[in-house]
Amino acid sequence: MIHAHHRWAALALCICMATLSANKSLGQQGFIFNFLRSTISARMAGLGGATVGVTQDPANVVINPAVLTTVDSSMITATFIKHVLDINAGYASYNTNVESLGDVAVTIGYLNYGTFQRTSSVGDRNGTFGANDLAVSFSVANELDSTLSYGVTAKVLHSTIPDMSSTAVACDAGLLYRIPAKRTNIGLSILNVGTQLSTYDGTRDRLPLDMRIGVSHRLRGLPLLVNASLNHLSDDVSNFFDRLRNFSVGGELYLGKVVQARLSYDNRLRNTSGVNIASQLSGLSAGLGLRLPSLSFDYAYSALGAAAVLHRVSIVVPLR
Repeated sequence: MIHAHHRWAALALCICMATLSANKSLGQQGFIFNFLRSTISARMAGLGGATVGVTQDPANVVINPAVLTTVDSSMITATFIKHVLDINAGYASYNTNVESLGDVAVTIGYLNYGTFQRTSSVGDRNGTFGANDLAVSFSVANELDSTLSYGVTAKVLHSTIPDMSSTAVACDAGLLYRIPAKRTNIGLSILNVGTQLSTYDGTRDRLPLDMRIGVSHRLRGLPLLVNASLNHLSDDVSNFFDRLRNFSVGGELYLGKVVQARLSYDNRLRNTSGVNIASQLSGLSAGLGLRLPSLSFDYAYSALGAAAVLHRVSIVVPLR
């Protein structure tokens, strides 16, 4: 007999796929809430976002909600992202287990675009204004058996600029298949499937739909976690093989029990950053992690192009 929460998960997956089809019909219109593609933790960024199969990290719920089933205890995670110019972003989450539902998490993400000068039609200065994006999410994950997990996320999105705003709803869905004997995990996720409830000016935009599949493997005899994923598989491209260019790879080296060093490469980021002599590091990310009994700390440096970098700082606090 199918459990009630399994039926709800199946329904959520069906809704995601139905909305995915509707979203495709919007053609080549621009994206809204594009910040959802970059709001990831320092550890995830240090691994190039190739974390759809990475387990035991509650911050990874934004890439694959199914990984919640591998987190053993309740935790609070928080990430701050220093973007280019005065743009700042971040997110925080809390995860726990609820007996009647499964493993759950609540996540709040934001992006602040900074302060802009307001001017009249003739160029006279008339104060300042700001712009913000906000996302509030609720995730649920369960195991289908000892090796296969699923997870779904429902979220409400809100964006504001002076005198205008937009609201949207979206969902994520993910699967995680674990092969303990091989120290390997395979993940699949569909992210940001949804639609706008209200628009800025009557023009309906697409959400930044993303489909990912990836693998995470811990090497035998070497303290290294290797990750690889194909990302943005739902993007509109001229042929199938162009999707294969949207890959990322990353490695996490364990230097003892406390320190972790990370290095990764995102091919899509490099291809879209206009690589030239001044931006040879585009697509590369590096990071460092510290694992302490009462606190985990992570930092990541990501190169976007010439003179454009992102700094991320994350903390994870286990709750006793």
